[in-house]
Amino acid sequence: MTTIVSNGHNQEDYAKTVFGGGREHHEEHVVEESETCGKILVVLSWILVCLTMPFSLMVCFKVVQEYERAVIFRLGRLLSGGAKGPGIFFILPCIDAYARVDLRTRTYDIPPQEVLTKDSVTVSVDAVVYYRVSNATVSIANVENAHHSTRLLAQTTLRNIMGQRPLHEILSERESISQHMKALLDEATDSWGINVERVEIKDVRLPIQLQRAMAAEAEAAREARAKVIAAEGEQKASRALREASEVIGDSPAALQLRYLQSVCKISASRNSTIIFPFPVDLIATFMGKKSKLENAEDS
Repeated sequence: MTTIVSNGHNQEDYAKTVFGGGREHHEEHVVEESETCGKILVVLSWILVCLTMPFSLMVCFKVVQEYERAVIFRLGRLLSGGAKGPGIFFILPCIDAYARVDLRTRTYDIPPQEVLTKDSVTVSVDAVVYYRVSNATVSIANVENAHHSTRLLAQTTLRNIMGQRPLHEILSERESISQHMKALLDEATDSWGINVERVEIKDVRLPIQLQRAMAAEAEAAREARAKVIAAEGEQKASRALREASEVIGDSPAALQLRYLQSVCKISASRNSTIIFPFPVDLIATFMGKKSKLENAEDS
């Protein structure tokens, strides 16, 4: 039988009909054969269980804890119904395999990472990540090792985030950096069945020379503030002394009271100071003579 193809369009249709249709039919045939073989093996497994009863029950019944789930594969395919547990579940020998998944929160201590910040400063940063498996089936079927993948991703995410920020933000905005890192990790690990619960920046280590420079800068700033405060105190004290001198100058009795108060204060202290009382009247006499001379000179 001879087939005549008139143009390119017909050639493509003919190829799809001959080859494409045959391939699809072959795939369907393979699927049907695998399903048939699977059913036969399941029946044989049940027969084996019945013949070896009750010893087969020791192999068929398994128990998982409250914090665990079991993901069952039958003939290499994921068994419908999702993960089993907690408690007892049943498997068929020879054709079923299962994997235990721990749902408890795990802690990963990220080792110190040497990071070059945005302003070209080398720092060593370490953190801790708290995560757990939220979907046992996805964590087994979608990734080879969900825990190892999450830990590697945490290290690279920490380095990337720290490399995009200057040093002063790393030192002062740890909380916002932790929240940003948690959001990135949670979004990336969602397809692995992992839920990142918390991320904390533990420590930021600076080079020794940079620590000394920052300490010197802080000390200089403190000394400058101390000098400003001392100067303001001296200014206020001088104003108070000027006002006090004006008050004492207006009242001679106030000078006498101030003199007696100073004597009392010195005598109360435990020292070897020798006090020679000096009459205030003589001081007033000298001050009066001095004022008279100044007035005479002015006149």
